[in-house]
Amino acid sequence: MVPGKMRANVSEKRGENNWQMDAILRYNETTFQCTNPSDAMSVMTRSNPRSVSDLLRRLAVPAERILLDPRPGFATEADAIRARHCELIDGTLVEKAMGYYESRLAVAVIYFLERYLDNNPLGFLLDGSGMIRVTKEQIRLPDVSFFSWDHFPDRKLPAGQVLGMVPDLPVEILSPTNTPAEMTRKRREFCAGGAKLVWEVNPATRSVEVFTAPDVSTTLKGDETLDGGDVLPGFRLSIHDWFARAGDRAD
Repeated sequence: MVPGKMRANVSEKRGENNWQMDAILRYNETTFQCTNPSDAMSVMTRSNPRSVSDLLRRLAVPAERILLDPRPGFATEADAIRARHCELIDGTLVEKAMGYYESRLAVAVIYFLERYLDNNPLGFLLDGSGMIRVTKEQIRLPDVSFFSWDHFPDRKLPAGQVLGMVPDLPVEILSPTNTPAEMTRKRREFCAGGAKLVWEVNPATRSVEVFTAPDVSTTLKGDETLDGGDVLPGFRLSIHDWFARAGDRAD
């Protein structure tokens, strides 16, 4: 356990006034089967979820990624800045899911995008450590973010540690602990905030799903070509070349 980061698998306190536990924690398309009720504990937040099951449905992430310090529902942007590599969702700190290979894929596409931007200086990129505010007190960390200079008068970047806008193009690279419900919520937040494209990369299938709306997408793989649409006009990248740049991974 990481010091100072209590996780949501805290043992249940038994007794006359014991917490009400759910044996099965369900949210959307993903189900966690508890082998022991002590795998979960009810947590109080500002919106008073009735159980860990309720909390998970709202956050749409696995329990092991939820931090209990600060108490769910009471975390702030300052807490997210201190925690590092945590997203702030509904007042709760949630660890960003990203393994080394997902990071490698992000670096590979940044390489191609930066080469394009050298000749087409339309905007700038952030990597997965760049915090963005999608709405008040909601912080996300897309694996790669492209922002158009059109949003920045005189191309001056704002002060502060959190950029208060949604990228024109966020790139999310799926990790094993990402859930379908989590990714759907992210896409909705991005599109509501003004994102014109969302690229969702699946390392397991070596494919990229291109979203033009939260639930409207095209899947590309192999020698098929990804393009930047109206966001990055003229940008083209073979899916094969992207994964080749990142390197093959053993099964």
